[in-house]
Order: sequence, then C-alpha cells, then structure tokens
Amino acid sequence: MAVKGGSFTRLGVNYGTLGDDLPSAARSVALLQSLGAGAVKIYDANPAILCALAGTGLRVSIMVPNEIVPSLGANASLADAWVADNLAPFYPAVRVRYVLVGNEILSDASLANSTWPFLVPAMANIHRALRARSVCDVKVGTTLAMDALATAFPPSAGAFRADIAGPVMRPLLDFLSRTRSYYFVDAYPYLAWASNPSSIRLDYALFAANSSLSYIDPGSNLTYTNLLDQMFDAVVAAMRRLGFGGVPIAVAETGWPNAGDLDQIGANVHNAATYNRNLARRMAVRPAAGTPARPGAAMPVFIFSLYNEDRKPGPGTERHWGLLSPDGKQVYEVDLSGRRPLESYPPLPPPENDVPYMGKIWCVLDAEGKATANTTAVGAALAYACGQGTGTCDAIRPGGPCYQPNTLVTHASYAFNSYWQQFRQAGGTCFFDGLAVQTKADPSYGSCKYPSLTK
Repeated sequence: MAVKGGSFTRLGVNYGTLGDDLPSAARSVALLQSLGAGAVKIYDANPAILCALAGTGLRVSIMVPNEIVPSLGANASLADAWVADNLAPFYPAVRVRYVLVGNEILSDASLANSTWPFLVPAMANIHRALRARSVCDVKVGTTLAMDALATAFPPSAGAFRADIAGPVMRPLLDFLSRTRSYYFVDAYPYLAWASNPSSIRLDYALFAANSSLSYIDPGSNLTYTNLLDQMFDAVVAAMRRLGFGGVPIAVAETGWPNAGDLDQIGANVHNAATYNRNLARRMAVRPAAGTPARPGAAMPVFIFSLYNEDRKPGPGTERHWGLLSPDGKQVYEVDLSGRRPLESYPPLPPPENDVPYMGKIWCVLDAEGKATANTTAVGAALAYACGQGTGTCDAIRPGGPCYQPNTLVTHASYAFNSYWQQFRQAGGTCFFDGLAVQTKADPSYGSCKYPSLTK
C-alpha cells in the first residue's frame, strides 16, 4: 500500500518529559536537530513543545491521552474540540503528521470495558474533525505493544490475542486501511532478548549477527537476519489473518536501555549505542530494505527516547532509554540521519552485564540521591512499605533486632529491602519514587540481618 503524508528517511525520536530539570522545550528541539533527527513524537499536545517545533521542518506526532478516549469516541463534538484546541492553533507551522489516539491501550486489561470499545470510534471522530478543517496530510492511528499478539514466533504464525482480534483489531485495521494510515507498533528486541537470552543471540538482537545466525521461518521459508524484522513480520502475519495484510507499519517506539538494575541483563551503553547506530544506518538505506515479508517497504521509525527520564517508575531500565542525560549531554554518540560510518565512532565501553547476575542484591535508601532533601517523602515511602505484605517491618519495631539505630535512614533501608524481597518476583521494584537504589553490598549489621534472594 502506498501511503502519502508520512514517509521520511531520518529516524524520529520520542520526547518524553518525566524527568527532573530537563532542558527547556526550545533547547530540547535544538538537541533533537543536533542528533540528526527527522521527526519527533510527544505523548500529549504540549503547547510549549509545539511552539518550539514551529518552523523547524521536523515531522511531529502528537497524542490523545488514554483517559479521554472514551469521551472522544462517544461524542464527535468533543473530538472536534480536541482538534481545535490541540492541533489547529499550531498547524501548519508545526508539521504535525500523526495524531495517535491513546498509548498502548490494548495492553491494559482494566480498560477492556471502559475504553477498548471507544478506541476506533475516537480515531474516526478525530479523523472526521481533521477532514472538516481540510487537514489531509495528518494520519490518525494508535500505538500497540507486541503483547497485542498472542503468537509472534515464528513470524509467519503471528496472530492477535483472541480477546481483541474480532472486537477491536478487525475494525481498527479496517479504519487504518480505509484512511491509508499506519499500524503503529512499539517493538523492543531488548525485551524479547532479555527475557530469553539463552535462546536468542545478543548479536541477532543488535543487528550485528553474521549469516550463520540467520533464522529461516519454517512456515514462510523467509530468512531473517535480525530480531526486529521478525517482530515486524509477526505483526504483518497477524494483520493478514484478519484480511488486512496491506496495512503499512510504523514504529512508534524502539530502542535499547543504556543502564538498568543490577539484575537486568544487557542494559548498557555499549549495546544501546550499537543498536541505535545500526538501526539508523539500516533505516537510512535507499531503496528501503524493508523486511523479509515486505521487501522494499519504508516505514517511519521513532527511537525511544530523547532523555533518560528519572521520574519514570518501574525497574531501572525504565529510566535509562535516553540518547541524552537530563542535562542534555549525549550518553553516547549517534547520528540519527544514518549517514555517519560506524567505524568513525569512538570506542565504546565494554559491556559488563551481558550475562545474568546471579549474586545477592539488596534494596536500600539512596542516601546520595533525592532522599536526603525530602524526609517527608522518605517517611511516606517507609509507611507504604511497612503496610505491605506480612511482617515486612517487624524487625524495625521497638525491641526488634533492627530497631536500633532508631533513625529514618536505617529504618527506610530495612523497610525498602524487606518489601522488595517479598514482592520482586511479582513485579515489585526497588524504586520508591527515586528514593531507593540496589546494592551488592550486604547492609546487615550486628544482629540485624537484611534478607536477600538470589535472582
């Protein structure tokens, strides 16, 4: 399918703002340009960012927040008002090319009744509002994670989850086909590799594999040289099963973390730079390489993300996907135009965590971070941790082996660790709004023993 109004060769970048003391919008746009970016995707329609993008020529993607999707789907006038307030004042000075309605909505089962039924109607209402203003070069879509698929391997067996295939995906793909828009996928080879490093070669995930590591799909007999192509073609197969094999793909998010928690494999500067540099070179090739199932197909691609965002919750990798640190300095050199030869980059630090860490880990208060300046937040986090689980804080109650010294710092460290050791296997993280940090050093003292589990 030929698609107008959205193709470009330079990689785009996701510009999130969940960080402390990030550069201004104007400075951020200048940094985007210095990286060689050709487009930018934001997670709202922030007017300060849109003003800074005016006249730059960068292609722009804006987003409708998840929480208003039901109202926009139920009421066309509200969709029209959203376009009037969030796009019309900036267009065409800002080259808005995509409006994404919601972010990974189909990954959240709690939204199945309240939001999923309104997703496609909301997209249709936004599309009608754009056309009513004679805006014809803006595509409407929504972002979908790879968990929209029930089966992704081998790629030819790709199929959507049963709970969404008929009621959501079929009308969604019909809308994308009729409006000549894209299936926007969030595809992270890092996550697939990190969850199964014994079966997937790291080089294969990093676009650095030689021909001996190629994979031949037994269902299609197509040969794959990298993991990202496998993921794309699994989506193609899933769409084909529903009768919409011609809908083009855009990559809303992809990337590799430059750091993470002690027990998060492969998250380092070496791998992040290797992935994004190779991605930029690959996507800059013309004619486009495409994928084995779609040779020659060009696609918009947005790297995640511009900054390491230190306020993002979850495991450590969540805060370390950035091309830049919060002060605007490059985490590693990369040219997103894809023109810079790989051999011209300076040497990278060697990777130190490409194999799983199997030792003990503890979670303690980060005494050198924001905790020192916010005792109120530390107290609230301590109270939260002690309120979870069974016997989480018994050892720091009066008379307990860890009660002394009776200080906020020592009690918080014990509580954070006790909570994390109980809940880490169920998804609990050592974060506590940026107050906690992992350590390999046993914080136990005297008769006070901090529990620890190996990974």
